[in-house]
Amino acid sequence: MKFGMNLLLWTDDPTQESFFPVIEKLKKMGFDGVELPVFNLDVARWEALGAKLDKLGLGRTAVTVRGVDDNPISPDPAVRAKGIELTKKVLDCCKAVGATHLAGPYYAALGHFSGAGPTKDEWKWGVESMKPVAEYAGDLGIVLVPEFLNRFEIYLLNCSADAARFVREVNHPACKMMYDTFHANIEEKSITEALKSCADVMAHVHISENDRSTPGKGQVNWQETFDALKKIKYDGWLTIEAFGLALPSLAAATKIWRKMFVSEEQLAGDGLKFMKREVAKRWGAAKKKAAPKAKAKKPAAKAKAKAKKKPGKKK
Repeated sequence: MKFGMNLLLWTDDPTQESFFPVIEKLKKMGFDGVELPVFNLDVARWEALGAKLDKLGLGRTAVTVRGVDDNPISPDPAVRAKGIELTKKVLDCCKAVGATHLAGPYYAALGHFSGAGPTKDEWKWGVESMKPVAEYAGDLGIVLVPEFLNRFEIYLLNCSADAARFVREVNHPACKMMYDTFHANIEEKSITEALKSCADVMAHVHISENDRSTPGKGQVNWQETFDALKKIKYDGWLTIEAFGLALPSLAAATKIWRKMFVSEEQLAGDGLKFMKREVAKRWGAAKKKAAPKAKAKKPAAKAKAKAKKKPGKKK
């Protein structure tokens, strides 16, 4: 298992030199990697950041979104084409920085609604728009992990079943899906069934509390979540996604109006401890059970050896 931290808690452009000390702190805390918001499309800046992350020994994933002007499910073919083009440019940045996965709702415009559910055409356009992106990602060695969002943020993919169906129709090995505990907390009837039903196509997990604050401090059913992840034998990134007031434009999009933690660093540190503790309870427990069995054989073997060497009674 790998533990990551989404940097949107601090910034929408981690290529800035002034932000690097935060990344260094996350490394010292014990994170295995960071999730990079990719909105700046300057490939050279991502290459420079990738070199720094290599020196730190931090892995990386990425996240991006699409908007109304580049909506992959727009009725306008030119708008859909722009969405495909921009996501490919994001993938170029991912390659430059060394990101292995691209998460986010880049299959449709974030926060844009038609007033109804997705039409057959919108679904078809979404799948058709994702296919060339998946081909491009595959050539670059990057895995797409489109993210289902709750009904208040998007209307194409709202639950794990939607996302699983979508990526199965895209039908490309470079296109999987991700599971987010915040959105699942709103939309899923059963965490266990949700994870079980998408296990074959799920390749990334966001650990996010119901109030978008410190994981483990809210109302998400964490016991069932981690138990279900264990049952489906998940062994990938567990990445904290939390939001605060550091970015006013993002706070407006995520609807965060009050501060719910002492500091961003404390949230990250407490969240990391929480994830590691929950993983250790389950993935670590299996290793501990095997040890006593191996030790139990030694006394028995010694007893047999002593019995063989024991001399017979003198008459």
